[in-house]
Amino acid sequence: MKQRDAIRMTPEEAWAYLRAHHNCALATNGHDGYPHVVAMWYTVSDGAVVMTSYAKAQKIRNLRRDPRATVLVESGHKYKELRGVMVRGRVELVEGPEAVNEVLRLVGADPERPGEVPRRNEAAIRRAQKRIVIRLRPERWASWDHSRIVGDY
Repeated sequence: MKQRDAIRMTPEEAWAYLRAHHNCALATNGHDGYPHVVAMWYTVSDGAVVMTSYAKAQKIRNLRRDPRATVLVESGHKYKELRGVMVRGRVELVEGPEAVNEVLRLVGADPERPGEVPRRNEAAIRRAQKRIVIRLRPERWASWDHSRIVGDY
């Protein structure tokens, strides 16, 4: 078995990893051909990676022109601890305060208080009219869990 195959997470493990984290790097395609990468707060919902942004943000302009995007979530400080999931796909942009508020609720949800919107999101919820939902549907995946590597690294 190749080492690449040995460290790959199963689809179930990759989804669990994504659900356990909330910060990602979102890469969109800039008008000049260079990737535009930004840090985002996200959640997983209905088989997609979802987040919100201001509708006038550069990443949204990029996605309106080219809906292809990549999300990267990673963790670990030492080589044997490195874990991550990279998801590539096409984005659906969903407008409307109801959709935005639902994603803000999901992103900020406290596992101890399901359905409750954290105080830190109240201002963002009031500005929902200016925001848009980014829904990334996975087309290709890559994942890694270096704790599965046998031997010294």
